[in-house]
Amino acid sequence: MRERYRVGVVGAGFGVRAHLPALLAHPRFDVVALASPHSAASVAKERSIPHAFASCAEMLAGCELDAVVIASPPFAHHGDTLAALAAGKHVLCEKPFALNVAQAEEMLAAAKAAGTGCGVSHEFRWAPERIALQQMVANGHLAPMREIELTHLMPGRRATDLKPRGWMYQRKAGGGICGALMSHAIDGANHLAGRPPVRSTGYTRIANPERTDEQGTFTSETDDGAFALLDYGDGLIARLTTDATTQVEQFTLAVHGERRTAVASGTGLLDMRLFAVEADATDELDVKPSPYARFESIIENVPPLMELYDEWLKQIETGASAVPTFEEAVATQRVLASIGYSTAT
Repeated sequence: MRERYRVGVVGAGFGVRAHLPALLAHPRFDVVALASPHSAASVAKERSIPHAFASCAEMLAGCELDAVVIASPPFAHHGDTLAALAAGKHVLCEKPFALNVAQAEEMLAAAKAAGTGCGVSHEFRWAPERIALQQMVANGHLAPMREIELTHLMPGRRATDLKPRGWMYQRKAGGGICGALMSHAIDGANHLAGRPPVRSTGYTRIANPERTDEQGTFTSETDDGAFALLDYGDGLIARLTTDATTQVEQFTLAVHGERRTAVASGTGLLDMRLFAVEADATDELDVKPSPYARFESIIENVPPLMELYDEWLKQIETGASAVPTFEEAVATQRVLASIGYSTAT
């Protein structure tokens, strides 16, 4: 067991925006390297990170690391994960885990062979309201559970939004709202259900294929909305919606039981209030704040990411934790494939 772990971050998007400050704030990680094909050197200099590389492979060969956070775009997750595992590193991979089920299964097999501590970055499991909701499920307060409802509405992919072209609009690169947000929704539903679904169906939708950015017009190949219906057996289903074409910003996560409902709702994944609804009363519930709440001003993802890292450390050091697993990621990938998110290698 190490007092501190040397970690390298792959990816200069969300990796720099969220993972990097979260890792720098965490007491047990030293960020020693950053890998990105374009901006690694400038970011590393700005943040006083010792090493910068153009790729994950170069980073693995060029410095001493204990662990790797893979926050590269989805099309690179498979190769970067396999390379890090082949080098014997502990791995935390961003979502969507892979481009298809075959890749996901290969990544799981490689993790089992490596025997290192691995996890998937579904940090929203550590939103305080979700923790409280999960405890209500675990304590039987919502039994028998009959429906999990998750609806995430937001702007961002409307026809009038001038988002720059890039991999998010390319199907072969794994772009789209389905991979970006439906993957979180599926993981959240599976986590509350305590098991993967026995079957799933749904579809993705492109409402605004014709896009405009500063360079002119282009065509989007990827979805701006994703919709899924999951059957867990024993009378429990889930209805999931992620839609990036609306004017409103609204997030609702509800567990409906036969005698009681619990609803977390607000404007986003980390901006919610939790309510218990019974036949004769609706009560707002107090939730325990994150132990890392003081870091929220950096970016709201930092506190739940730091709690996720705590569980990753437990996985590294004991082999047992609450970190989202590669096995769970494969189950999520199967649901994604059933609604249209799957790209041939």
